[in-house]
Amino acid sequence: MRQEENLPAPPGVNVVYYWVKKTGEVISWSYAVLMAVIILQVVLRKGFSNGLIILEELQWHLYAIGFMFGMAYSQVLNSHVRVDLFYSHFSTKTQHIIEIIGLLILVIPFVSIIFIHSLDFVADSWRINERSAAPAGLPYRWLIKSIIPIAFVLLAITVIARIYHEVYMLVTRWRC
Repeated sequence: MRQEENLPAPPGVNVVYYWVKKTGEVISWSYAVLMAVIILQVVLRKGFSNGLIILEELQWHLYAIGFMFGMAYSQVLNSHVRVDLFYSHFSTKTQHIIEIIGLLILVIPFVSIIFIHSLDFVADSWRINERSAAPAGLPYRWLIKSIIPIAFVLLAITVIARIYHEVYMLVTRWRC
């Protein structure tokens, strides 16, 4: 963790961070529901030899919700996966530069591609009122698919705020 992370963020960034954290805290409850669904499914399957397809599908949907919104949340907390083997030995200035380059070259294109392609994916699902292929599966598959562009818009906003924050820290810390 960098020392100056306790320094004030540039104007507007804290608002984005606040709302992403609040969203993450609300969405994190999907994991509590996920655990309850898993336990119920295991009890039904092992105890009563009667697992339900709808519960299996619900598990995947709940996990997907937590994962997709968790990407933005991890950006705000700066807890996303990176190779710290070398990163932690770099100077703070170099770390800021690496973060900016990584966000611009890797994350922004990834977010853009997923978002753009998710729009048709979701629109087609809404158009045909997609449901599970399993007869006893979840209806309204379009609902979970709609989470994809929403989560990626949140991630894009967060990444833009992070880039602004990193540039701000780089410029203000090493101002001549």
